Amino acid sequence: MSELWICPVCGKTLADSGKSLKCAKNHSFDKARSGYVNLLPVKQKHARLPGDNPEMVRARRDFLGKDYYQHLQNALCKAVGKYLIPGGSLLDAGCGEGYYTKKICESLPETSVCYGVDISKTAADFAARSDKRTHYAVGSVFHLPVGENSFDMLVSVFAPYCGMEFFRVLKADSYFIMVIPSALHLWELKQAVYDKPYENQVKDYHLENFRFLEKISCERKIFIDNPQDIQNLFQMTPYAYRTGAQERERLQALQTLEVQTAFEILIYQKEA
Repeated sequence: MSELWICPVCGKTLADSGKSLKCAKNHSFDKARSGYVNLLPVKQKHARLPGDNPEMVRARRDFLGKDYYQHLQNALCKAVGKYLIPGGSLLDAGCGEGYYTKKICESLPETSVCYGVDISKTAADFAARSDKRTHYAVGSVFHLPVGENSFDMLVSVFAPYCGMEFFRVLKADSYFIMVIPSALHLWELKQAVYDKPYENQVKDYHLENFRFLEKISCERKIFIDNPQDIQNLFQMTPYAYRTGAQERERLQALQTLEVQTAFEILIYQKEA
């Protein structure tokens, strides 16, 4: 079932012809062997390999694969189940390697339909390899390759927020779930690495065109018993982009780490 995808060239609905997706104007997009389809046109690329690089994606896959964040995964599935209508359609915008997407889809009835979009080709490939039920595509969350009023729910987990685009693809009165880090998320990791650690900035919950319904807090201390998992955790955070050599030496010296994880699951409803 691929009729919710649209052609990134002309905007027409894409139909599944077996090994590819085609629109009425004969624009064709081949499926990768793993099952995802690349719907990111060249004009939307801002780099040769947009999104997280393969090393970052592998680090996130390896870390999350050990279920350090399973408490967030479970809480997110519970929130989706509370608000998504039976048999509804769900889009994970910025799905990464699919750790949360797969579990959400597995928690829903067979009549529900799940889609995932990520700008990283490596991430989309990993996601599609491990999850054959969800439809995955390479695409930008700022130009989602799906039609207007297509989904009953949109989920965004640590991904860029694009309000007007999310509003466009959601049906009337449907739901948007956003996951963000709380102020003290990974605080002990920051203390170990930086001279002056700082709290995460949590912005006001107000979003234009969406009505805020509730916040679900999800916190737990986790113990990491080996250096490689600590490195993987750091590599999958924004800190990896802006950390100097001295701080990285401190990181590499860590053998174990007990660290607070703190997330906020924010629930919104699309306004008329």
